[in-house]
Amino acid sequence: MPTESERKFLVVDDGWRAETMEASPIRQLYLFVGPDRSVRLRFRADRTPMLAFKFGAHARNRQEYEYPVPMEEAEEMARFAVGNVIEKTRNLVRHRGYVYEVDEFSGALAGLVVAELETEDEVADADLPAWLGMEITGNPAYYNASLALNGLPEPTL
Repeated sequence: MPTESERKFLVVDDGWRAETMEASPIRQLYLFVGPDRSVRLRFRADRTPMLAFKFGAHARNRQEYEYPVPMEEAEEMARFAVGNVIEKTRNLVRHRGYVYEVDEFSGALAGLVVAELETEDEVADADLPAWLGMEITGNPAYYNASLALNGLPEPTL
């Protein structure tokens, strides 16, 4: 069973930009969102749209299945989106042998920058980049499905 294991962080400054290897725009929307599952449709430039099914509570490890969808069918499915369409630029950033996905949101979520580290390794806090802020792994308010349905979460102090 495919499992994703990721840690998620707010980004506190632009220090990551110097280490960016690649950047690509993403448009994604949700066709279904439940308490422990979601169906996401993602469009990326020059790639086949992908339909993803995610299962499990909002924690570090969840099951994820992805399938390609022909563009015409994906555009038809997009009409059934719930919530807002998420627009962001995904930046791949290498730091100490790990690749972080730094998502810079635009549109209604402009100003939000979140970094994900997908690894089963236990990376010590001392080895994390200085541009990472508060860890938000397991905080459902910052999951893309929640952002699509509810917008930006209230700032935490």
